[in-house]
Amino acid sequence: MPVNLKPLTIDSIFPIKGISLGSAKANIKKPNRKDLLLITIAKGSKVSGVFTQNAFCAAPVLLCQEHLKNTSGIRALIINTGFANAGTGEEGILMAKETCQAVSAILKIKSEQVLPFSTGVILESLPIDKIRNGLSDTLKNLDPTNWIDAAEAIMTTDILPKAESRKIKIQDKEVFITGISKGSGMIHPNMATMLSFIATDASINQSLLDKMLKEVTQQSFNCITVDGDTSTNDSFILIATGQAGHHEINHEGKDYEILKDAILEVAIKLAQAIVRDGEGATKFITIQVESGLNNIECKKVGFAIAHSPLVKTAFFASDPNLGRILAAIGKAGIESLDITKIQLFLGNILVSEKGSRAFSYNEAQGQEVMRHPEISMRILLNRGKAKVTIWTCDFSYDYVKINADYRT
Repeated sequence: MPVNLKPLTIDSIFPIKGISLGSAKANIKKPNRKDLLLITIAKGSKVSGVFTQNAFCAAPVLLCQEHLKNTSGIRALIINTGFANAGTGEEGILMAKETCQAVSAILKIKSEQVLPFSTGVILESLPIDKIRNGLSDTLKNLDPTNWIDAAEAIMTTDILPKAESRKIKIQDKEVFITGISKGSGMIHPNMATMLSFIATDASINQSLLDKMLKEVTQQSFNCITVDGDTSTNDSFILIATGQAGHHEINHEGKDYEILKDAILEVAIKLAQAIVRDGEGATKFITIQVESGLNNIECKKVGFAIAHSPLVKTAFFASDPNLGRILAAIGKAGIESLDITKIQLFLGNILVSEKGSRAFSYNEAQGQEVMRHPEISMRILLNRGKAKVTIWTCDFSYDYVKINADYRT
């Protein structure tokens, strides 16, 4: 079961003015499950996106990047689960375009005003007829309050749906932010099978929205990993409908920071939810790397630990074999790293300093920290002022089972 990930409640998730959502059971891969989601966006909304840096990126990613360049504005998102439409060549591009054309026909908008997203099995053709047939049901179900239903519709190996909301004030006007995400395995978003969609009714100009998205991505979805595999389909979309009633944010001042902080909170919660629901996860692990020369080297150290199968399996077994963490730090590729300056804390326990085991540490202390479902560690490099937090999970027997049986 997911690690301390609570089921969603309707009263905790806010609708967003200018956004409606409708799902359908289109039988894309499995019968009788929600697998198609339509999101409609009010005219005049601003939309920004970041995507996977995997060179083998999926057809819908390529088409999204192209459609975001058009000047007529994005009016709809269409998301299918079951098949990723990745590794499908020219046929995949055609299927993604046909999906957009089908949505444009029922909504009476241009096809380039539609962003398509797919998630699921790679190297399989997209069943376009099933998507077309399911669109009418998504249209019937369109409603501004359908966020939890939408979160369920984009799940693949996820156990629980993931959604988060915030309410803030800008210029004395109430502003709402709501987002959903999916992801459980093949998680090491390098963007920018993770998808996330966050919407707000705030008003902000396009250039600032683009800037905000990149800043938020770096501190949230680009700080998580389940297994170190970057998906072909990772996408994060930020929508601002501009219907909250305040003046447009057009410079980096107080209003920009208030909005960015709230969106970042939502994004971090969604990113953490992906890790908590990581395939087979039994432990949620927070890795804080501090006093580095810059964020880049802090991330290198954090991900070297988070990606290590030896570290992750030790945490699953609650085995304080903490030399594995030191080995991971050493292989991170940090130039001129002085290991005698490094301090490693497990929880509040000093484990290692001056290049060896801390005199005050004993294994019983490590076992006590590691038996809990939530574990934190701090690595002090003691060579600068930069710091980064990475979130990951352990590797259990179930991770292997889930991925061995994924296509059956």
